[in-house]
Amino acid sequence: MDVAGVSVNLTSTTGGVTAPLGFRAAGIHCGVKRRRPDLAVVASDLACVAAGVFTSNRVKAAPVRYSQEVIAHGQARAIVANSGNANACTGPKGQRDAEEMARLVARSIQVAPEEVLVASTGIIGELLPMDALRRGIPLACEHLGQSGEGAATAILTTDSGPKTAAATLEIDGAPVRIGGMAKGAGMIHPKLATTLCFLTTDARLPASVLDSALRTAVAGSFNRITVDGDTSTNDCVLALANGAAGNEPIVGGVALRRFEEALGDVTLDLAMQVVRDGEGATKVAEIEVTGASSRSDADLVAYRLANSLLVKTALHGAEPNWGRLMAALGSAGAEIAEDRVQIFVGPAQIVRDGLGVEASLSAAAAELRGSEIELRIELGLGEGSANVLTCDLSEEYIRINGSYAAEAGMVS
Repeated sequence: MDVAGVSVNLTSTTGGVTAPLGFRAAGIHCGVKRRRPDLAVVASDLACVAAGVFTSNRVKAAPVRYSQEVIAHGQARAIVANSGNANACTGPKGQRDAEEMARLVARSIQVAPEEVLVASTGIIGELLPMDALRRGIPLACEHLGQSGEGAATAILTTDSGPKTAAATLEIDGAPVRIGGMAKGAGMIHPKLATTLCFLTTDARLPASVLDSALRTAVAGSFNRITVDGDTSTNDCVLALANGAAGNEPIVGGVALRRFEEALGDVTLDLAMQVVRDGEGATKVAEIEVTGASSRSDADLVAYRLANSLLVKTALHGAEPNWGRLMAALGSAGAEIAEDRVQIFVGPAQIVRDGLGVEASLSAAAAELRGSEIELRIELGLGEGSANVLTCDLSEEYIRINGSYAAEAGMVS
């Protein structure tokens, strides 16, 4: 798509966070986990402006509190993240450990400690094995390179595989790149962030503009997905911009709109990968609510359906149980006129004016047997609308979380 000299093209790349110029990354195993990669570092060769969005959970992990302080200054050069241990509910020692992780990176790549962002994910309530990180962080920094795949793998917990995306756009003849990586399969629900996501760009733009663009992108992507309705103590979305593309600074107009569009493409791609990889998920469902009396009412209905255990199990079993849908939307706390409700599964209408359409149930069941499902609810009350992505709920979700909790405690 092209507008006034600005074009946007979403590209598939294995570079992820290293697709933009001037960024390097590494992922290694250092001993936080027993075997799998567990430590990632992303760094820029140039000074960066930085932005971040963090969990609204009032129980915040030490790295979240630390990184919020760094982001407040609008500058950073690197991100260090470990998996296997959330460093959450660990008191003053956990805070000191997060600060030490930043110092170890800073010493290794010769930047100031206050230019290093920190993130962690894994078991809640256990102190970090700092001896392993003291050995591992310098080693990871020695191996910083142009491939982002290792870093994307090192931040995973119950994920089935790495999640990366990248986009390119051209501004006044200068190619600008955006890259990202994310992790997340459980404890996924929109509360200002959802999951861990690290974004990089070689665009030139002020920190305030990057912050605004990031919040817009998150609102349309990570804040429109849910897997299980739980919000982590460690959620964060962090963005670094180093200006290596040499474009004219993006401050507004068409250039900013297209940058926001490309950033939104990357975050939506990553968010959809998170939903598809939901713990035990076999299907992805887009829930669209229209005709609500307000946008907030549409959100209430969409998320009530998306998080309903009965709806999610019906999706898994390909059961067009329209009664479950009616009961769920009626309990959402939104204004509802029962005799105006219309419900569709794909093209098959299963509720008309609040009553079931028995003749459509076999067609709806066929739609539900697919891996991607469209569920549309029309309320007939106003102009409010909302879209949410969710997944089904299978026995595997219980196996993953039951055995994980029994073996290792709560995770993030």
